[in-house]
Amino acid sequence: MRISTIQAFNIGLQGMQDNYSKVTRTQEQVSSGKRMLSPADDPVASVRLLQLDQQANKLDQYDANLKAATNSLTQEEATINAINNNLQRVREIALQAGNGALGQADREALGQELAEREEELVALFNSRNARGEYLFGGFQSQTPPFIKEPDGTYTYQGDEGQRSIQIAGSKQVAINDNGKKLFVDVPNVNRVVTTADPANVGGARISLGVVEDKGAYDTTFYPNDSVTIRVGLDGASYEILDQNNDPLAPPVTGVIQPNDDQSYQIRFGGVVVTLDGELAENDEFQITRGAVDGGAGVQEKRSILQTVAELRNTLETTGDSQEDKLLRRDQLAIAVENLDNGMNQVLSVQTSIGARLNVIESTQNENAEVKLINQAMTAQLSELDYAEALSRLSFETVVLQAAQQSFVKISGLSLFNLL
Repeated sequence: MRISTIQAFNIGLQGMQDNYSKVTRTQEQVSSGKRMLSPADDPVASVRLLQLDQQANKLDQYDANLKAATNSLTQEEATINAINNNLQRVREIALQAGNGALGQADREALGQELAEREEELVALFNSRNARGEYLFGGFQSQTPPFIKEPDGTYTYQGDEGQRSIQIAGSKQVAINDNGKKLFVDVPNVNRVVTTADPANVGGARISLGVVEDKGAYDTTFYPNDSVTIRVGLDGASYEILDQNNDPLAPPVTGVIQPNDDQSYQIRFGGVVVTLDGELAENDEFQITRGAVDGGAGVQEKRSILQTVAELRNTLETTGDSQEDKLLRRDQLAIAVENLDNGMNQVLSVQTSIGARLNVIESTQNENAEVKLINQAMTAQLSELDYAEALSRLSFETVVLQAAQQSFVKISGLSLFNLL
């Protein structure tokens, strides 16, 4: 086989260039610390690294969402704590106002404090989070959820939505609670209307009705539009009649016995009423369910703000007459029960917030573990093994030097030296 001079030079040059390219590539790996300098070095690993990078970006976004959710829920929890403390004080005022020794000036002073508590509650209900969004407006995060109308009533402007944020691949968490569920749709114990028949001889008074057992009310009382309490012989017994003044089937009767206040409590279908005064045979008292003639005091739901406003109005307007005292007794009892219902409703949501914060904490731990695994995989795929690379660099340098020296010797060969 004949090898020309130009061919020998080309072969030697090509060999040095290939070896120099290998040395240069290894030097770049050592200086950059990366095993792959281009996707062509390892196409499969390059695709996997791209996937890991995309997942890392998602995890970073989830971390940001988790922080936002934590901030919002933590602030909501703190706000609800403040609301509970406020409502607890309102309840104490309601109990204190039941003291018969208080005069009108004392009750008005309590009413003034209630007015301050009422304003504080409105401010708390309209609280915002760190991003300026209203906590309790549902999806309407840019509009104050509660406004006070000129007549002193309150209107809820939000909706019943609940904003959620994604915190993992298939996991979302609610970051707020709407004010309608929390503060408006509170069960009202005073959801019946009570009246005394004008033809009664005894002149006894019937109190405002209180629903003390919702289950019994829904199943036993509610199917009736109204019932009538008819006093029996000598005012010592009673019978419950239907809306047509016919005895119920089976008959419902009972004995009328005075309590410590010398008043008489009668219970039927989860509703309790109190009769005060002298009872006579055949006196009748009606209990009617639902809102009658649009009455504002008998709706099934009563907002917390309405309960506080009506309690304040009771303290400011009732006097020291016997009728005023009895009306105040009824209103205070209803206010306390409704406040308890409101606090229980708020506390149930507070429990839900705690559960959501626990989910956030566990998700943060899960995401952190996934990040560590991804970082380990990324390092395994992309980072350079310095021991192997330096050993390879030494070997490639020796090969390059050998190629250079052999090229010098071969290029120096010539037949003219033998002439």
